[in-house]
Amino acid sequence: MPKTSKTRLFFQQLQLRLSRLSFRTGLWVLAGCALSYLLAFAPILLPLSLSTKGVLWFIFFGLAKTLQYTALAIIGKEGIQRIRLWWRERKTKLSQKK
Repeated sequence: MPKTSKTRLFFQQLQLRLSRLSFRTGLWVLAGCALSYLLAFAPILLPLSLSTKGVLWFIFFGLAKTLQYTALAIIGKEGIQRIRLWWRERKTKLSQKK
């Protein structure tokens, strides 16, 4: 039987710990992800040097990607289905009001 590497074991334990967090925590992390994406692209509009813009983009885009995958690990498959169901119900309620 092949021996699992320490890195793989670490990531499996991390995934297990993240999946124990609540759905609400996952939504907060997802909101932080959206904010990080905004902060990653906002410096484009500011009069900063090109290297400063690149560094800011690198930092905030990396943070956004990290938060995105962390939120997906926390929320999980069932949480994604919950969000989709909520979104569909919201769309139908808005269309019925018109």
